[in-house]
Amino acid sequence: MRVRDWEDILDDVSEGTADPDGWRAIAGQRRDGVGEDLYLGHPGVGVYHLKTYAKNPYDVRGVGAKVARKIDGDIDPHLPTEDRSRRFAVQSAPADEAEAESKARRLAETVKVHAEAPTSPDDFFEDVMEAIDSPAYGPMSFDLSDRPDDLDALSETFDEAEELLDAELEDLVERDGVDRGFQ
Repeated sequence: MRVRDWEDILDDVSEGTADPDGWRAIAGQRRDGVGEDLYLGHPGVGVYHLKTYAKNPYDVRGVGAKVARKIDGDIDPHLPTEDRSRRFAVQSAPADEAEAESKARRLAETVKVHAEAPTSPDDFFEDVMEAIDSPAYGPMSFDLSDRPDDLDALSETFDEAEELLDAELEDLVERDGVDRGFQ
């Protein structure tokens, strides 16, 4: 297992060729220390575990690793399904002004179509993600004020990764001096 910067992992997700709507995520507070835990999973890609914290309100730092090559029967029950009302998306900035204008036009047209016709929230979300060409999106279980039981179960499943990533994140927090408050 290779520990990497959390943004490098999100770049891999953004640049991947997996079906964009096949992703699922679960996140919550870290068990010990500052920050959050996040698991991103896709049946064709595997599972990533990220640990992040806010160095200050404008600077998020973290580490992560790929912890599984596939979603098996031990992992699947702990990742949310489509019936979750919360969603997430990973998005990269447009490459240039022409791409930004193109995405803005497609998004505006999508919103207009949904405003004029009966639609469901799920259909609207899916169409917006397609309009902006999101590389990864799906259901998410997230609790900022607590730690979901399924997050604990995944941490226990990947206990070696949990220990290694916790140590790496603690080193980062200590180097940044975040344990003394925002910098």
